Amino acid sequence: MLGLTKSMKRNVLLLHRCAWHQHRPISSNSTVPDRNWDFAPPLWIRNGLVVNHDGMFKADVLTKEGKIAKVGVIAENELPANTKQLDATGRYVIPGGIDTHTHMEMPFMGTVSIDDYHFGTNAAVAGGTTCLLDFVIPNKGQSLIEAYKDWENKAIPKINCDIGFHMAVTWFGDQVLEEMATITNEYGVTSYKFFLAYNGVLRMYDDELLKVFRRCKELGVLAQVHAENGDMVDDGQEAMILNGIYGPEGHPMSRPEATEAEATHRAIAMADQVNVPLFVVHVMSKTACQEVERAKAKGINVYGEPLAVALACDGREYYHPDWRHAAGYVMSPPLREDPITKKYLIEALKSGDMDCVGTDNCTFSANQKALGKDDFRKIPNGVNGIEDRMSVVWHKGVKGLDMSPADFVRVTSTKAAQLFSLYPQKGRIAEGCDADIVIWDGDSKRTVSAKTHHHAVDFNVFEGMTFYGVAEKTISAGRIVWEDGKLCSENGWGRIIPRKPFGLGYADQDVRERCKDPKRYKVDREPYTGEVIKL
Repeated sequence: MLGLTKSMKRNVLLLHRCAWHQHRPISSNSTVPDRNWDFAPPLWIRNGLVVNHDGMFKADVLTKEGKIAKVGVIAENELPANTKQLDATGRYVIPGGIDTHTHMEMPFMGTVSIDDYHFGTNAAVAGGTTCLLDFVIPNKGQSLIEAYKDWENKAIPKINCDIGFHMAVTWFGDQVLEEMATITNEYGVTSYKFFLAYNGVLRMYDDELLKVFRRCKELGVLAQVHAENGDMVDDGQEAMILNGIYGPEGHPMSRPEATEAEATHRAIAMADQVNVPLFVVHVMSKTACQEVERAKAKGINVYGEPLAVALACDGREYYHPDWRHAAGYVMSPPLREDPITKKYLIEALKSGDMDCVGTDNCTFSANQKALGKDDFRKIPNGVNGIEDRMSVVWHKGVKGLDMSPADFVRVTSTKAAQLFSLYPQKGRIAEGCDADIVIWDGDSKRTVSAKTHHHAVDFNVFEGMTFYGVAEKTISAGRIVWEDGKLCSENGWGRIIPRKPFGLGYADQDVRERCKDPKRYKVDREPYTGEVIKL
């Protein structure tokens, strides 16, 4: 496919204007009972300051049966029967947050992440997030379709708010390339993740990566990469063991910034050659961030995702004398020891060099982490973040860096919705959009504690930190699911949201294709008729 046809271009534009009309239920969702709207009466949100990514204005908001019915001046005679009033005086009314990167009940390193879809989505709404983008991770050699159905069946009975799925590609073959089309066109998955690390287990090698990038481009989907150099990681781990370093500090020492920066550079270079939009997940270091910044400055179609934990914590935690404390922060790529990294990443979010904030929420209990008590390589990787993400960004960005509330909405909700083909169904307060809404108190504080959080995990990497920014009320599909510090959620209220290909990353694809068309540079010349040496 050299470029988008006129009809494809028209579809891209329609997607941005009326995405919610194009979302069709996937097969399993169609068997889920309809929502009982008695639990979600119409809501009249009054006197708040509505914030979208492109501006703020004083307005009332009316919801009905899961959608926003009106934004503006609303008279009492316009209200449906049984409307409930919510006073948002002195509060922001914002789109529900979208966490771009989670791993619920994921098998990994011999165990399973402890936050399941019930705990994960409850933690989400308690923190002001109303949509998770979770990963399907097939076993090596497993059908992508079979894996999708497995993950879907786990999620549907438990989700308390909407979710979507990315697909991780953990092996390469013709079957994978064929099934990607089915996963995209029949199940609505429009983002695929490829690993440059985990040699022999999850890694996609360079020749394979070019082929799956081309397949992503054909299908109009967003390519994602876990950017670490697998060979450098293996070498670094071996060096740590040879030097007798078995504790959690061996984890960051074996995966220095260069492993991340090199893989980020390489992935960007290959995506640029193929001309496919690229999303770099969990950008954890200044040098990896700089690779994305340089690529954007050159006009390369790349996007970056810092994590909430990297905005509030740093890699000095790995050197804590208490093993359990240090092991709690083990994740890949690791947090960086340089304390300036936190400020660098939040500044990049404010400037637009980074795009949206995820969490890579993949939680393991302290006892699960202890599987690696004698060898850091066996510590299950992952941290929490879903519940605290919005507060971290508000505190570090709006309160700490003078980021505007509109920019806060951009990096916690709207840009994710745009990139992952959810906009404007989600990520915006406007008539016709999903009634995923948060009444946000930007001046109140909350102190994080594992004793009060809504995760299943028994510790919290933000323990004891106090953040400005509190979700006073969270509304999912028109239903109040979190109110004044209490959950009002219901298993199965959420839906798995299918998405359409050719989203925001492909908006200028026809121009990019013309610029990269090699036929433009072909030289028409007379055939060579001179002498040629004999070999």
